[in-house]
Amino acid sequence: MRLSLMTHFHISAGLALAAVLSGCATAAPPVAVQAQISSYGLFLAGKGALAEGQNRDAVEFFSRAKDLADDSEGLVGEQLFASSLLAGDVTRAASVVPLSHNNDGQNFGIVVQGVEALAKGDIKVGRALLSPARTPYPHKLLAVLLSPWAAAMAGDAQASVVRPRSVGDKIVDYFGLLGQARLYERARRYDEAETDFKLLAGGDDPSVVSVLAYGGFLERRGRQSDARALYDRALALNPLDSQLEAAQARVRAGVGRPPAALTLKQGAAEAVMGPAIAIAAAKQNQMALAYLRLALRLDPGLNTAWILVGDLLQDSGDREGARQAYAMPKPGSPEYQSAQSKLAWSYQAAKDPTTALNLARALAATGDPSAKLNLADLLRANEKYAESAQILTDIMGSAPNWRLLFARGVALDRAGRWAEGEADLQAALKLQPESAEILNYLGYSWIDQGQHLEAALDMVQKAVGQNPRSGAMVDSLGWAYFRLGDFKKAVETLENAIELEAGDPDINNHLGDAYWRVGRRDEAVFQWHRVLTLEPDAKMKIEVEKKLSSGLTDIAVSSTPKGDD
Repeated sequence: MRLSLMTHFHISAGLALAAVLSGCATAAPPVAVQAQISSYGLFLAGKGALAEGQNRDAVEFFSRAKDLADDSEGLVGEQLFASSLLAGDVTRAASVVPLSHNNDGQNFGIVVQGVEALAKGDIKVGRALLSPARTPYPHKLLAVLLSPWAAAMAGDAQASVVRPRSVGDKIVDYFGLLGQARLYERARRYDEAETDFKLLAGGDDPSVVSVLAYGGFLERRGRQSDARALYDRALALNPLDSQLEAAQARVRAGVGRPPAALTLKQGAAEAVMGPAIAIAAAKQNQMALAYLRLALRLDPGLNTAWILVGDLLQDSGDREGARQAYAMPKPGSPEYQSAQSKLAWSYQAAKDPTTALNLARALAATGDPSAKLNLADLLRANEKYAESAQILTDIMGSAPNWRLLFARGVALDRAGRWAEGEADLQAALKLQPESAEILNYLGYSWIDQGQHLEAALDMVQKAVGQNPRSGAMVDSLGWAYFRLGDFKKAVETLENAIELEAGDPDINNHLGDAYWRVGRRDEAVFQWHRVLTLEPDAKMKIEVEKKLSSGLTDIAVSSTPKGDD
């Protein structure tokens, strides 16, 4: 379940209430009362649309409500501001900032007006509105990161290269240093810029963003060999990253121009991305979407922001909006492959696997390894295991990679080729001996087949130790106890798993089996009935119906390892 900033209120309920209110009297009420009733219904419909992620519809409802009602309290205005921003109309949101008792909303409104001013070129106003000194939490971090870029826009070179600092805040530390490096380069202070870029791209596992930023700087300085070495090291850690592959191909070919340095608006947009990503990671989806809309107001071509907007809209239920966002990165852009892959998965989520697979196949036909991997994943999701395994073999070539070995091992197992799958899983575990996913899958598989029982139980226990809040992995451990004959411990463990993932049909099925073995027959029947309400696959449905008819037999058990999705 996703966290939301607003309580769910179905749009149909809001509209129905409006209809009831507007038609409850036999005689027509006075015009003023009609307007009041109508505006209230529109307000409720707008709230429902917001709760359902239909932000553009919400704007229309609140706009009409505001035209009809006396909004002296500012309640409709607050909602119109929020919905306009979430729908991506930052200009309108800035023009309807509510002046109300809600200080948090008003403070954020000032931030929105500041970003709008920078986007329009009204730098003096924007810089004043975004002053960190006047911006309170929770939006202070945004103002802190934007202030150097606003200074650069105003021509204040000295203030533009002052690195934002926030004790203990990793977002400000990272994006503040990245911004300073870029602004040093703009100021032609190249040695200082490189010092910052090196700090960002150093360490054992630097971010792709840091590597691309430093590599682009090196290319612009005419140091293609250094850039190539940087990209080569990064690709060794991220072998399927399409952006790193494009950068490496560019410097190897020695053709084409280096990536341009960011414009001031592009740099400001990148600064907004930092807090947006952190907020999204905290599952504050609506606020993250609002920040992303601000970033896109500054740089409408920021493809990484469009992809994240698509992810958030997909989560909120706005599939059409998500698909429009995923369509924004254009062919030839480094983010195009990722966006198209997500577009394919949006159709998969909508139970349209034909469209999903057609998109994925077209993308994979380009030869891009990440696109091929995406197709392999979609094929596995649609139970086309043998084809998925073949594509993974093509991607892997002669260079073993534990993730690819693991994925192929699962596909081969599901295709009924266990011996080959087991070999891949063991090879993957040898390369990544602490991987909870491999430990869980291989250990569970051995237990389910009655092989290597002591070692297998130890492997599953290690996996759960790393992921104690994973219902899937706790289920694997409970099922391991069941297969080993410790039914009492199986019940205890599976009850824990069901608390973590109550809606999982596999866990409910396993718990029903465990209840039956310890003599709790009524509870077992209840769990099996519940499985049938949770959209089990065809095989499980047949198994559960048989158990409901004749009880549990020795062979009527599931054998699907958990935790590999």
